[in-house]
Amino acid sequence: MILNFGPIIFGFIFGLILGSQVKNNPISGVNFTTGSYVVILIVGIIFAWLLGQFPYYNDTTLSTAFLAALIGVLLGKFLFARGSSN
Repeated sequence: MILNFGPIIFGFIFGLILGSQVKNNPISGVNFTTGSYVVILIVGIIFAWLLGQFPYYNDTTLSTAFLAALIGVLLGKFLFARGSSN
């Protein structure tokens, strides 16, 4: 079993970049609560399981690149997200 780090690192960096651009805007009605982040994480894990790995990767049954990107988006949102525009 060999874990391929290329897609994981690229997905995480891409997720950080995308997550840094997400912002809550209560004026337009976009306001994420803690429950919505939990639901997004659970649905993301189910989606990664349904996607599976590339055909020639045999390390896990989950899409590790998709999970890394999802974690990167959430982490980028919490660390680098811009404030709301009022």
